[in-house]
Amino acid sequence: MPSRHPVNQRMIDNATRGERVADGVSGFMGSWRFIILQTLIVIAWVVGNVYLLFHFDPYPFIFLNLAFSTQAAYAAPLILLAGNRSAARDRLTLEHAAAQADVEERQNERLLRGNTEILHRVEALEGRILQLETRIVSLLEGHPGSAPGDDKPAKPDKPDSTPRT
Repeated sequence: MPSRHPVNQRMIDNATRGERVADGVSGFMGSWRFIILQTLIVIAWVVGNVYLLFHFDPYPFIFLNLAFSTQAAYAAPLILLAGNRSAARDRLTLEHAAAQADVEERQNERLLRGNTEILHRVEALEGRILQLETRIVSLLEGHPGSAPGDDKPAKPDKPDSTPRT
């Protein structure tokens, strides 16, 4: 399954066979499984050469020492190669994160400008509403009996005493 993260696509999916081998070998050599396996091999080697009738590598175990030297000669460059790839992967990850941060910063700035514009519009609407309220109150004050909350029609101050025909 191909990787979805851009850094993994460049570093893992597009890795050469040698790079994959270096990653695998250094990953195995840095595991507890390898340490236990190597310890068991050394124990078997020493016990076999001390207690068996046929001593294929008698003490001081020159052949075992040669095997360790050969292993170290191959392991060191593979570990360095894997370390270099890890450093390159870290660099790419940082570059990718920085690019993403730039995109997010531009988005945040755009959102901030939009929110500021909305705030200015709300403030303008609030001012307009206050103007309209003031105008409504002044209009209602100019008409007696039309005060806010007064539902009854206005009554004259003096009753009309003229007879009606």
